[in-house]
Amino acid sequence: MQRKQIKPALYLLGFLSFLFISCQTYAQSADATNLYHRGLAATCANCHGTDGKGVVDGGMPLINTLTSEQMLAQLKAFKSGAREGTIMPQLAKGYSDEQLEIIANQLGKK
Repeated sequence: MQRKQIKPALYLLGFLSFLFISCQTYAQSADATNLYHRGLAATCANCHGTDGKGVVDGGMPLINTLTSEQMLAQLKAFKSGAREGTIMPQLAKGYSDEQLEIIANQLGKK
């Protein structure tokens, strides 16, 4: 009789262990995704400053005033060649549309 009671308890323990491991994996995955998104946006800091706030005497446009939608439109215009620039058309062509969207969402005003 006692053996029959232990079996459901073991199943429950196994399920709870699986649930715990799954939650940890999800948290790590979310952290990795967030780090990837921040890393993509950080590439803009070389010219546009941290979070697009500009570089003193850098001569680059401030991009922290743009909404996510405006920034994405500008990035896509550079990528397609509809907007000219010195380096931005070349840089934008190196990113997928999904990556440009991530950058715009990270740096643009919400």
